[in-house]
Amino acid sequence: MNNGTESQADKPDGELFDGYGLDAAYDEMFEAPLRPRAHYRALFHRLMSLTAEEFSRRKAMTELSMLQDGVGFTVYRQEEGIERVWPMDPVPRIIPAHEWEHIEQGLVQRLTALNLFLKDLYHDQHILRDGVLPAALVYEGTYFRREFVGAPVPRDVYIHVCGTDLIRDVDGRYRVLEDNCRTPSGVSYMLQNRQVLQRVFPQIFERYDVRVTEDYPALLLDVLKFIAPGNRQDPRVVLLSPGMFNSAYFEHTYLAQRMGVELVEGRDLLVDQNRVYMRTTQGLERVDVIYRRIDDDFLDPLAFRPDSIVGTAGLLNAYRAGNVSLANAVGTGVADDKAIYPHVPAMIRFYLGEEPVLKNVPTYSCGRRDELGYVLDHLHELVVKEARGSGGYGMLVGPQASKAELEVFRDKLRAQPDDYIAQPTLSLSTCPTFVESGVAPRHVDLRPFVLAGKEIRIVPGGLTRVALRSGSLVVNSSQGGGTKDTWVLEG
Repeated sequence: MNNGTESQADKPDGELFDGYGLDAAYDEMFEAPLRPRAHYRALFHRLMSLTAEEFSRRKAMTELSMLQDGVGFTVYRQEEGIERVWPMDPVPRIIPAHEWEHIEQGLVQRLTALNLFLKDLYHDQHILRDGVLPAALVYEGTYFRREFVGAPVPRDVYIHVCGTDLIRDVDGRYRVLEDNCRTPSGVSYMLQNRQVLQRVFPQIFERYDVRVTEDYPALLLDVLKFIAPGNRQDPRVVLLSPGMFNSAYFEHTYLAQRMGVELVEGRDLLVDQNRVYMRTTQGLERVDVIYRRIDDDFLDPLAFRPDSIVGTAGLLNAYRAGNVSLANAVGTGVADDKAIYPHVPAMIRFYLGEEPVLKNVPTYSCGRRDELGYVLDHLHELVVKEARGSGGYGMLVGPQASKAELEVFRDKLRAQPDDYIAQPTLSLSTCPTFVESGVAPRHVDLRPFVLAGKEIRIVPGGLTRVALRSGSLVVNSSQGGGTKDTWVLEG
């Protein structure tokens, strides 16, 4: 294997990196202007041998491949859904083995603590009684399900699939931006990115030993079978989707096909005597495990929102009775509430007696009077997020906001401070990204996918999201971002 450690000869000729500039952000590829880090050298030399026109053809091939494979997502604007082809940049992000080992350790620790937290919260509540976590944050939050206090959960695992968003600070240290513990999305795009890049640009893999990601669907299916009621040997597993108008419907169909399980909607299921059945052309078939891609509120119109048309009536009674398992468990949203996020390091210390391997981004809880005062005084410097928001919606990026936008958010914060958190405007790391003028630095984050079953497994890689606009820190695809293939190197 060669991770680019050969001696660097004279800088190769090429136009792709003309004008590539470094700023205060940590750059994934370069340690100094046009001086690549060791694990990027082979890729850098390969790219420098191409003209901008040649690389533009590669980019066009990735877009065509995504289009032919039907890889898309829906952006919602004023109640209208706009279908778009998945935006992928063909310059990969590379993570050396020692960095990935550190990430793995931190994510295993974090998910272990979050699962212990949820078990405790829905049973003994030691963390609340000991004052480690303010009870008001839980009871006044959106995602805590009082009706499931004391209810058993198969194998005591609440979060089976987690997508934890990481960023790198100016010193190159990985930090946790947020945890996605309800219905995290994006893994299908991670898998598709690798498949497309191998198809349209196989030459760039020649000098690298890249760890595979393609076994994720099999690992996920193992987790789902592990939590089947009664330890059934051959349980029936289905993937429950809200339907084709959901923004992540491509992912639902992709994962169901790759796992070899049925893709169902709420209307395809029925509950009889607290058992769940699937309607088929051969009659009713018993369902044991549901990988649900529907939030709690919409799962069962008898238990939560009566206006839900995408859930199944009676599903929660079958779940309580232990006749069907759900992944993720009901009530896991409390663990990815942004108001709870600042307290995860304390959870790690409380349950594991360890210091966090991966630290949080510094965060201000606007519900605290002293911290709210600081946020209001420094609003133009901060990023403000809705505590229960997602997808990049409902947030304020202070340095990029107008005076009018800042004043609107001041009023929101004063009116409902508990609904918001604030964080410093971090200079996310940059990674070379192909744009019209060639290759330029664009800000990125990383969403690794963590599976918790018999053991905790992390797919080597993740979804690298990239802000395609110059200077932008917003990487969400719904807000104009794209993605990259993420390489984790062997040894």
